[in-house]
Amino acid sequence: QVQFVESGGGLVQPGGSLRVSCAVSGSIFAAMGWYRQAPGKERELVAQISSGRSTTYADSVKGRFTIFRENAKNTVYLQMNSLKPEDTAVYYCNGLARGVVLGPWGQGTQVTVSS
Repeated sequence: QVQFVESGGGLVQPGGSLRVSCAVSGSIFAAMGWYRQAPGKERELVAQISSGRSTTYADSVKGRFTIFRENAKNTVYLQMNSLKPEDTAVYYCNGLARGVVLGPWGQGTQVTVSS
């Protein structure tokens, strides 16, 4: 069964940068997404990338976040720049098709943006 292991989170000051990684065991899905869940809020999709490397982003992160993938390493990344306190959340990755999540959720990685 496919598994996702997220890593790279941490504490960063507003305006700072962070890169989180998602290692996929098993076959990586054609389309992959990064999601986040803040305390008291529902999980939301923030970025997705297709097998052809086309990308889409939530309006809240557009221009600041970049999703990319290294299929040879079965890894998907999310580069986060100009971080804001409202980006604080647990970040998860998963495969998706037509907006439907395809795999089990991993443990996520905590990103905290605070001075």
